[in-house]
Amino acid sequence: MRSKIDKKIIIQLLSMGFVRFLFIAVIIFSVYIAFERNNNPVQAMNKNSGIATVLRVQSLQKSHIAVRADNLSLSRFGKKEERLLHPIIFQASILHQLDPDLIKAIIMAESGYNSKAISKRGAKGLMQLMPKTAKSLGVEDIFNPRQNISGGVRYFKKLVNQFNGDIKLALAAYNAGSSKVRRYQGIPPFKATKHYIKKVFKYYNLYKNNMPGDLKRA
Repeated sequence: MRSKIDKKIIIQLLSMGFVRFLFIAVIIFSVYIAFERNNNPVQAMNKNSGIATVLRVQSLQKSHIAVRADNLSLSRFGKKEERLLHPIIFQASILHQLDPDLIKAIIMAESGYNSKAISKRGAKGLMQLMPKTAKSLGVEDIFNPRQNISGGVRYFKKLVNQFNGDIKLALAAYNAGSSKVRRYQGIPPFKATKHYIKKVFKYYNLYKNNMPGDLKRA
């Protein structure tokens, strides 16, 4: 009888030991899994990691776009003079239905944004107006940026209309005079005038393509 009781006690003890062993094993395994997750986030996150990665990529893309946009807005008017004059140029261009980038290109070719520029022939200011022309346009202070640009844009618009919207002929007339364009019935065969037209279009394309860093007076 005693032997049977002893066997039961032994079996119970063994059973309790086995259960205790399983319990400890489960705890150890759980700790191991937690440790692996902390040290291997790629495997631990599974689906969530994929979502997190996508969100991070989208965030980086948005940041890149924002930075690129800021860079463009700053570089587009890289020079201090251009930034300050942009509202005046834009207002005058819209008023006379001309492309602001074209007017900027003309100013760049004419004076390089030097409001005090004076040419050998006596043309003055940002858009290099001749004193007689400036007076006829009602420009009182030829070195005043607003007056000079307003008068220059109005004069260029007059030339555009005079030559039926032909920008190249209008530029030729702005550089060499409208009488020369009429005399030669086209762009005058002057090296300086041809170079001027090419230069304006070069700057115009650079402004259009947002590459003012390449703007160097030719």
